[in-house]
Amino acid sequence: MEKTANVTVVIPNYNGIKYIDNCLKSLIDGETVPEIIVVDNGSRDGSAEIVEKKYPMCSLVRFKENQGFCHAVNEGIRLAGTEYIILLNNDTIVDTKMVSRLVKSIRNKRKAFSVAAKMISMQNPEIIDDAGDLYCALGWAFALGKGKKSHNYSSPAEIFAACGGAAIYQKNLFSVIGDFDENHFAYLEDIDIGYRAKISGFANYYEPGAIVYHAGSAVSGSRYNEFKVKLSSKNSIYLIYKNMPILQILLNLPFLTAGIIIKALFFTRKGMGKTYWKGIWEGIRLCCSKEGKKNKVPFRPECLGNYVRIQLELWGNMIRRLTG
Repeated sequence: MEKTANVTVVIPNYNGIKYIDNCLKSLIDGETVPEIIVVDNGSRDGSAEIVEKKYPMCSLVRFKENQGFCHAVNEGIRLAGTEYIILLNNDTIVDTKMVSRLVKSIRNKRKAFSVAAKMISMQNPEIIDDAGDLYCALGWAFALGKGKKSHNYSSPAEIFAACGGAAIYQKNLFSVIGDFDENHFAYLEDIDIGYRAKISGFANYYEPGAIVYHAGSAVSGSRYNEFKVKLSSKNSIYLIYKNMPILQILLNLPFLTAGIIIKALFFTRKGMGKTYWKGIWEGIRLCCSKEGKKNKVPFRPECLGNYVRIQLELWGNMIRRLTG
């Protein structure tokens, strides 16, 4: 079996007993990966014990309590001793050459910070789960191709950000961009770090040859639920405040306001309007807090061209979202 050098796979796990065994088996059977780190977020279902007993070749880090996705992957990245890091959700099964294809892709891409794998629905392998993430001027992040035919997303492309559920990153660039922001806990943290990479002049890509089958919503339980809606709405406000200079916020304010209202109406129809607005308020409070202000990305004049390119992308993605 061919060994894939210079890469560590980091898998955050929280009560993933339904998935973790198949995830690790597919990874180990497919290729010889130098280093696999499973970071367990205080699981109580026996999933950490499965890793410990069945996969002694993996490093297992155990937290007493759930510290969130961001803290877990930051710990795994810190411990990794390789040039590249692959983040992988526990509710996935990887294709045979997924790891080597991600490594090859990121090595060949210009100024690459990350490369996203092609995530396919585990329940229906003809359907895309995520072909890279986009972000738009409405303040919405969305998975490219979600729910559409997989064969339509077979070309490599530049994207706004890589989904942290299955993507490779250059480890040394975290010292430039910063770690995953633990204020997010979970949700939109991958958009945030991809955004920061773009501000600094790096790029994020999609590689269709690296295939991952994804169950989806393994931790939160469903696509829309109180936990996810509240956290996502909070983080959506924080993401805007953190990455956009004040002039860019003002430029996008009509679109951002419209995006919030549309989402509020959507979640109100689903009976979660109060939860959505509570998350928005918590996001505003986070932005005003000492912790939120500390992590705001300072405007750098030398990055002005990058901000312009990002803004054009935000407008283009808005049109793409509304017309697609």
